[in-house]
Amino acid sequence: MEFTELRYAVTDRVASITFDRPDRLNAWTPTLEAELREAIHLAQADDDVRCAVLTGAGRGFCAGMDMAVLGAVARPPVLQAPSDDDLAQRYGYLGGFDKPLIAAINGAAAGVGLCLALHADLRYVAAGAKLSFPYARRGLVAEHGTAWLLPRLIGPMHAADLLLTGRTVLAEEADRMGLACLLPAEGFLDAVLARAGEIANAASPRATRVIKQQLRAARYQTLGQATREADREIAACRDTDDFREGVQHFLDKRAPRFTGH
Repeated sequence: MEFTELRYAVTDRVASITFDRPDRLNAWTPTLEAELREAIHLAQADDDVRCAVLTGAGRGFCAGMDMAVLGAVARPPVLQAPSDDDLAQRYGYLGGFDKPLIAAINGAAAGVGLCLALHADLRYVAAGAKLSFPYARRGLVAEHGTAWLLPRLIGPMHAADLLLTGRTVLAEEADRMGLACLLPAEGFLDAVLARAGEIANAASPRATRVIKQQLRAARYQTLGQATREADREIAACRDTDDFREGVQHFLDKRAPRFTGH
């Protein structure tokens, strides 16, 4: 697929996915939605990719739905997911990506743009960036599971504050809420890519894949269930190449050579 509204590149085992409509603050369109899905598919299928970073070109991350698109319909479209399965939802494929996914929120993020970032495993935000869920101010409601995801990430009161008021918060307040980790605006993307590179090159891809599965399952588990699952996974680790390499590289005091097996 030839991309027209995003850029895709792989460097040092990290896939960089960059929304590329800077003149519109990377506002969301059907084309951009289709291209993001394809880019995630490419990163998933590429064994050389061990981590992915999602960011925006120019001054914005993604300023929500492009108003030209939203205004072209008489009423907001209602898209029914085929089932109640988490990964079958419209953006569930982001949660189903089995490699670490990082949202690098370099600038303005609103509505569906910020909703996308909620599906990432890690979120970093550049100092001074503005974030909002302005649904109530547009006569809309929290979309795409935002009302389910947000309280689990930042707590019920902060989630209610952001969703009921639709107000804009700066990166510094988002950091205090636990919505995203604050980084300096200068050198922001390089700093995020450095952290992504550390995951891609210093952590076992098998281990990160299973840990993601554990985190996803833990949403519905008791402590006892999660602990029993962890015990089973620990036992399974002991016969893997990555476990043996994890011990050996530490003893040898060298960089790891994980294979993902």
